[in-house]
Amino acid sequence: MASTQLTRTPASAGNRKTWTWSGWVKRSGLGSRQMLFVARSDSGSDRFFLEFESDDDIQISEVASVYDFQYITDRKFRDTSAWYHIVVSVDTTQATASDRLKLYVNGVQETSFSTTDNPSLNYDTSVNSNEAHAIGSRALSSTDNFDGSMTHVHFIDGTAYDASAFGETDATTGIWKPKTAPSV
Repeated sequence: MASTQLTRTPASAGNRKTWTWSGWVKRSGLGSRQMLFVARSDSGSDRFFLEFESDDDIQISEVASVYDFQYITDRKFRDTSAWYHIVVSVDTTQATASDRLKLYVNGVQETSFSTTDNPSLNYDTSVNSNEAHAIGSRALSSTDNFDGSMTHVHFIDGTAYDASAFGETDATTGIWKPKTAPSV
């Protein structure tokens, strides 16, 4: 696995209730825990993470001393020849619990989870806090690195977009493809 990562610690907090992460990922290795996006405290513990788990599903979690919210897909993502477009759209101000976090893969909202534990109303995630954030590994650590390629990674503070803001279906092939210059 590569040890390349992109890290940033915001100087001040942004909107911790409403945000979107979007990225196109192509896996090279399977069967190991691989981080896509992490917000981590200086104490070294993960707070928010988006990852492929060792059994190749996607997990999205926020952890303090226990899971504050957690989603684990039923679907497995094992095609190393495919690009997956992953969008995590968060808006904890939504009155309906199931509308507070949405996961899209290749333009389709994931609705089948082995674990679904929604964030509470108006929950402040660790994302957009003034803690370390990383793409491709754990922040402040070199473990659980993403094994593959990423492109067109976007983070939007203050708006919860769906997948159509970043991708579209090709009219000829019917394949989900990136918008190279999304207006977000």
